[in-house]
Amino acid sequence: MRSQRIFQGIAVSTAAAAAALMLTACGPSSTPQAQTTTTAPGTGSASPEAPSVSPPSSAAPSSAPSGAAPATSTPASPGLCKAAALSAATDASGGGAAGSVYMKLNLTNTGPESCILKGFPGVSLAADNAGAPIGAPATRDESAPVVDVLLAPGQTGSAVLRYTQAGNYTDCTMVDAAGYRIYPPEDTASLFLPQPTKACSNAGITLLSIGAFQPA
Repeated sequence: MRSQRIFQGIAVSTAAAAAALMLTACGPSSTPQAQTTTTAPGTGSASPEAPSVSPPSSAAPSSAPSGAAPATSTPASPGLCKAAALSAATDASGGGAAGSVYMKLNLTNTGPESCILKGFPGVSLAADNAGAPIGAPATRDESAPVVDVLLAPGQTGSAVLRYTQAGNYTDCTMVDAAGYRIYPPEDTASLFLPQPTKACSNAGITLLSIGAFQPA
């Protein structure tokens, strides 16, 4: 009977020891484990990625330096000479041939600013200062080139004017003309130059020819 109790006591002790051993194995380790971070090859440090920073925007174009010289405007070119700023005269020193008289038609700048004569004036004989042209207007003599003739105030440009005697034409219906009506190139206003002469009223007869203006 005693041996039986001893055997039971041993069995209980053995079971208790086995239970304690199992609890020790299943419990947490008493020694803390060091944490290891694995970094994929080529990705650099494992620290959190720094936020990206946008590049600064382009600066606004700077204004011109304060010391830069201001832009200067180009002076306007002289305009064409107009009748209101011109005076007219003739110079009969050109002589004559075969019933014709050659003279210089001179236009002088009477205005305060320079101007340009370029090309051919319109010329015709007229009954008076306010009268209409008589007969055919002057034809163009293109023997002289068209050039810009710059006239400062007081300067003169000249064109060769030829007048053919009205008496040379047997079919001329002859009338008196008080002078010449002159239109500067590209102008609709005119000048009247008093110079009495004979004209043909029939438009089929041309008594006048005019050249392009040249420097006097």
